[in-house]
Amino acid sequence: MDSLVGGDGSPGGGGGIPYLSDWGTAAGRRYQYYLDKAMPHMLRRWAALCAVALVYVLRVGVFVQGFYVVSYGLGIYILNLFIAFLSPQVDPEIQELLDTGANGDGGPLLPTRSSDEFRPFVRRLPEFKFCVSGVYKEAMKLHPAEMNSLLGFQKGGPQEL
Repeated sequence: MDSLVGGDGSPGGGGGIPYLSDWGTAAGRRYQYYLDKAMPHMLRRWAALCAVALVYVLRVGVFVQGFYVVSYGLGIYILNLFIAFLSPQVDPEIQELLDTGANGDGGPLLPTRSSDEFRPFVRRLPEFKFCVSGVYKEAMKLHPAEMNSLLGFQKGGPQEL
């Protein structure tokens, strides 16, 4: 009966949850540490993205010759990231309509305070997040293709032993 009571007197053992939470926190900190270390290395990030993409294309297109639906979804996701990477944070046409309604003269607004900085182009998705998301998703999509080949499943079904 004592095993059902936690250390603080609350019902339930509660022994496993804090350890999992601590492990998850430590893993998140370690992941953030490596992301912070990778931040200044732009060329290496793009090289990693290209390398993972090449491994995925070779794995799915040449060796497994399957997973086309998964590849199609991955392509749409990467295209969505790319569009967000090339898009401005604020749409100029909508901003122009909002500015015209504010002052009535129809011209562009100049900064009026020192905190108003002129920024000609601010990306909706920063380069770092584009690379990290691309590498993460491609690695995640590579995993099912790898697991099927390790388990012996190919295009025609399980292999004969």
